[in-house]
Amino acid sequence: MAVYVDFVKIEFRGYQWCHMLADSLQELHEFATLIKVDARLFHRNASYPHYDITVQMREAALDKGAIKATRKQIIDAAKKLKIELNQA
Repeated sequence: MAVYVDFVKIEFRGYQWCHMLADSLQELHEFATLIKVDARLFHRNASYPHYDITVQMREAALDKGAIKATRKQIIDAAKKLKIELNQA
């Protein structure tokens, strides 16, 4: 199992944001808790479930073992999470 972060930098409210995904929703939520990401940053109803995290949070995620993801890894993880969410 793995947690992935991308390198998108979306400017919003004075911060730069990117995305965090994982191979499972459980792992994603546990990792978010580990790095103290507010649960309100989870986007359940987006085109795929993910957390929006700041660039600073991305650094904390990488320090705790998250993977710098390629576009393909992000898409693959997004598909898995979407399937898992729809089966719940």
